[in-house]
Amino acid sequence: MGRDTHLNRRILLTLALLLVVDLAVVATAAYLLTPWLAPLRDAVAAALPFGGLSAQVAWWLAVLLPALSLFVWGQLRYTRARTLNKVDAREVSQREYPDLSERVHRLAQLADMKPPTIAVADSAVPNSFAVGTIGSATLVVSDGLLETLSGDELDAVLAHELMHVKNRDATVMTLASFLPALTNGEHGLLDDMLPGERGSKLVVGALAVCGAYLLSARIMAAPVGSLGFTLGFVVLAGITVVLGGVLLGVFTAPVVVLSRSLSKYREYAADRSAALLTGDPAALVTALETLDSEVAVTPETDKRHAYEGVRGLCFLAGGFRTGTETDRFHVETRSHPPTADRIDRLRSVESAS
Repeated sequence: MGRDTHLNRRILLTLALLLVVDLAVVATAAYLLTPWLAPLRDAVAAALPFGGLSAQVAWWLAVLLPALSLFVWGQLRYTRARTLNKVDAREVSQREYPDLSERVHRLAQLADMKPPTIAVADSAVPNSFAVGTIGSATLVVSDGLLETLSGDELDAVLAHELMHVKNRDATVMTLASFLPALTNGEHGLLDDMLPGERGSKLVVGALAVCGAYLLSARIMAAPVGSLGFTLGFVVLAGITVVLGGVLLGVFTAPVVVLSRSLSKYREYAADRSAALLTGDPAALVTALETLDSEVAVTPETDKRHAYEGVRGLCFLAGGFRTGTETDRFHVETRSHPPTADRIDRLRSVESAS
């Protein structure tokens, strides 16, 4: 019970601090976008009966709080969808994978929790992970995992992922994945948000720029359409983009620290909880030993599986690829404990049971 309480405190503290970082991101974005958001704020302020305080209250009611809620919700939904897409995972039905579904549902019932959605990744690398959103979760296993493990060993790995879901650390780590992945360039956020092919995206982007251009008339002294107005708009937009990029890196730093602090501890906790749930720590030990050796030799060259953001969520830290090729800037947000240390702890659980 003491260990569970300690984990819950870590998860809640990490979540609280992540929300503080998100609020800082939203507040900074709102400040940078003030020239364009001011009409919305002023319209809300005019309808409020707070006198001189109306503008400040409106800023929170009309911009910051709704934006924070939408930002958190969007991060979870977007990160889940993007992660599943990057590892080529698809949700599967009980009819397609009856044995896998039976195992997950049986273990979830044993853990007294709602069974998560099940997805299978098209990868020969044996691995698994769980991603969480508000009120739901998805457990992902690779084809390689299902081909490599069976019986009690497969149950042990599935129980490990279910413990991440039950402890809510899957949701917290999913939330923590967003800003670092955005900084790394792993999320093509604008490309994903804009609909259609390249031509239609350019049209939507051009319309957005035109809208911002016209809204800038509130703060520009020069007439709309004049050279001075256009140059002022370009300078203002450039400062907003550059400063926003710098601040994004600044805000990412505490997220990296928070997620790395939670990452190692959550793996130990999920290992221990899975061993107690199945009553067979030895099965998880042999699964770790088998998968650790398999990941080292499994050929995997498909670039779709080189998604860095999923690595720390996985049962083993290698993700769904082998090799360490990377020639671009990367912020590592998670720190898996060594497999040997996980095995030693599990053997302690086994000897104590």
